[in-house]
Amino acid sequence: MTTDRVLYLFGSAAPPVFDVDRVIQQAQARGFDVCMGLTPTAARWLTPQLAELELLTGHPVRSEYKMPGEPDVWPKADVIALAPATFNTINSWALGLTHDFVVGVVAEGIGKGIPMVTMPCVNAAYVRHTRFERSVTELRDMGVQVLYGESGFVPNLPGQGKPKEYPWHLVLDAAQELSQS
Repeated sequence: MTTDRVLYLFGSAAPPVFDVDRVIQQAQARGFDVCMGLTPTAARWLTPQLAELELLTGHPVRSEYKMPGEPDVWPKADVIALAPATFNTINSWALGLTHDFVVGVVAEGIGKGIPMVTMPCVNAAYVRHTRFERSVTELRDMGVQVLYGESGFVPNLPGQGKPKEYPWHLVLDAAQELSQS
């Protein structure tokens, strides 16, 4: 299959990130050229897989900002999907706190008009914090498609996560739709 659309697939440190190799393959089957970005903690979690992920995508896996003057190593994104998105990542993004590469790219992506979708992966205790709902609302108000609630991710009780049931297909469906509009 030819790839003519570039998907930046970003992940933060929540258990579903361990299935990202399968998700990359599914995105490629949908015709995406996938560039993988990870938060620093997610990159540390996936250290044993990073070389394999680079071979799979054909691009370096990034978790840090490039140095000034260094060339971009990825093609320009047609769409960005950030999943799983942790409590910290969602709140940092909404507040514009660009302390890491992934959050910096998606924060800037809003201003660049890049279509974006995100799906949180948080437990029910985190969502009781008032900042989380405000962040979800603010991201939606900025044009980000947030797959949360009945049409996306539904939080579990703390300690009762089901990472294998994380609905990755919803993220890929949304990315595909956004890249075609």
